[in-house]
Amino acid sequence: MIKKFSKQTKNRFYQSLGKVFYAVAASDKGVSKKEFGELKTLVKDLWLDVDTSTDEFEEDAAYQIEIVFDYLASEEVEAEQCFQDFKDFKLEYPKIFSKELIKLIWQTCDSIATSFYGLNQAELRMLHRVKKVLGKP
Repeated sequence: MIKKFSKQTKNRFYQSLGKVFYAVAASDKGVSKKEFGELKTLVKDLWLDVDTSTDEFEEDAAYQIEIVFDYLASEEVEAEQCFQDFKDFKLEYPKIFSKELIKLIWQTCDSIATSFYGLNQAELRMLHRVKKVLGKP
């Protein structure tokens, strides 16, 4: 799905996904273990099959999603900053966001947001903002 981009750009793409998924989870000022568990399941079930890119350690680049998410949660980074970083990446590389990837990103955001006792207002607002950045698939 993202074959025509450099290895570095693909790694940055996966890192930006870690940021937006974290922004959704942290939009209500906290990340639950259930949200992180949902992310790990989604990476394994959905994202490892997106392409064959590897990171600098020759691991599947999709694991960058988990690594970045976990780091941001441990540092309690503001959700807003992560959302802005994702938005900036999307503006810089709009062609990497195919219809298929937009659907996968949206599915992942929605699953993370609903994994811990459904949606709250903060998560709904963040999901609306993510949808606006992604555009229609």
